[in-house]
Amino acid sequence: MPDTIKLEVVTPERVVASEDAEYIEMPGSTGYLGILPGHAPLLTELSPGEISYRVGNDTKRLAVGWGLAEVLPTQVTILARVAERAEEIDVSRAQAAKQRAEEALRLAGESGDLEAQTALERATARLQVAGRKIDTTH
Repeated sequence: MPDTIKLEVVTPERVVASEDAEYIEMPGSTGYLGILPGHAPLLTELSPGEISYRVGNDTKRLAVGWGLAEVLPTQVTILARVAERAEEIDVSRAQAAKQRAEEALRLAGESGDLEAQTALERATARLQVAGRKIDTTH
């Protein structure tokens, strides 16, 4: 079995990541999924959240808004509506988006607001990824 699995993260605008990773964690629609080389084939929807992956001694992180992931034994391909590396995230913009989403949810009351809830999840993921940057410890 190989020691790494190829990770490709693609948005409509660009390739965000294309690396060989030892481990990948991504936000599935029912919870986070851990992927190792040799994983069984899988097709899943991704929720807003954080994609993390280990390359050597580095753990790299991306914020993802929504997407689809195809997992094969030697490759993971993520087609994301939006994905950003930690260093690309505008923290003040993400904080403003989070505040707008929280206000929309407050105004919606008990009836809720699915769009605002999704916006809040995206903004929270962006802030979490931006806050961590690159972690070189395990």
